[in-house]
Amino acid sequence: MAEIIQKDGTWVFDGDALRLTPGRDKNVGLLRKALGELVVPLRALAGISFEQGKKSGRLRLRLRDGACPLLQATGGRLTEPHDPYRLVVESDRYGVAEYVADEVRNALLLDQVPAGPVDAYLLPGPSVPLSVSAGDGTASFDGERVRLEWNWKTEDAKAAGGARTLPVTEITDVEWYPSAGLENGHLRFTVRGVPVKTPAKYDPNAVELWGFKKDPLMALVAAAVRARLPHPASAPGEAVRPPTDAPQAVAAPSAAPAPPAAPAAPSEDGHDALLRRLRELGELRRDGVLTEEEFALAKQAVLKRM
Repeated sequence: MAEIIQKDGTWVFDGDALRLTPGRDKNVGLLRKALGELVVPLRALAGISFEQGKKSGRLRLRLRDGACPLLQATGGRLTEPHDPYRLVVESDRYGVAEYVADEVRNALLLDQVPAGPVDAYLLPGPSVPLSVSAGDGTASFDGERVRLEWNWKTEDAKAAGGARTLPVTEITDVEWYPSAGLENGHLRFTVRGVPVKTPAKYDPNAVELWGFKKDPLMALVAAAVRARLPHPASAPGEAVRPPTDAPQAVAAPSAAPAPPAAPAAPSEDGHDALLRRLRELGELRRDGVLTEEEFALAKQAVLKRM
């Protein structure tokens, strides 16, 4: 058995699987803490590397394409504090890190584990039910349905339609993007028969993310849904095939519920501000950003406030 214990976390390899436990250090991201302990079977690995630095090093796992629903939903966009497959190693433990990496490499060679992609998930998604509040809404998932609820910060055009319930059987794709620079992020669900053209700010099937602390937790919802969709490498129409021997993930704690919704208030005072909002909605409709139905709902909400 090979083991390395750090403030960032603990990795233990028993020859068949790697057990990854996040540390309690303040630099450990919310997503890793919420995921808890992960057990990664050897056959899900494509490789392992150790990179030395002046003050600290990095152990990194490389999973086979399609093995992990979390990586599939986030597309490699998780930053280091939140990536469960990276471990910060202090300089005085470089020898131990090299030993762990060598043990894993040797096991991959002995078991002749291919590094190529897989056609079924080898790790389970986060446990359900779960609920996360971030950005302009709350996303909840019970294993069969996604529910999206809006808060007082939601754009009128989206909030006017009320809460959304999406059966997982009607969802064809899910993606999580973090905010970057001046660009906001999102958790977006692609629904059968609904083309995705609307920015997340107005899309009733998306939660807009603004780069705040809880944004990465939305990736939990994305991964849980992704694990229940057909695998990207499966044939069209093929049913979801759950992993046959993948270990169960530790249940992720639900994020704190959103505070009671406050009455929405216009960003500018007065009648003129509401008239400007109506003109903006009209331009969005002409540009094809809003459908006629979405425009009508948003217009009705503005008129009520007038």
